[in-house]
Amino acid sequence: MSVSQLKILQEVISLSVFVPFAVFFMKEKITWNYGAAALCLAGAVFFLFRK
Repeated sequence: MSVSQLKILQEVISLSVFVPFAVFFMKEKITWNYGAAALCLAGAVFFLFRK
C-alpha cells in the first residue's frame, strides 16, 4: 500500500472508532457534519483504491 492509502485507511479506522464513542459515551448528537465527513471519506476511499 502507498503512504496516501495508509493515511486514508487510518482516518477511516479512527473515525469509525471515535464516532460511536462520542455518540454513546460522550452523549454527542449526530449532526450533518458526521454524514458529510463520512461521505468525504467514502469518496476518498473510492478514488484512492480504485484501479
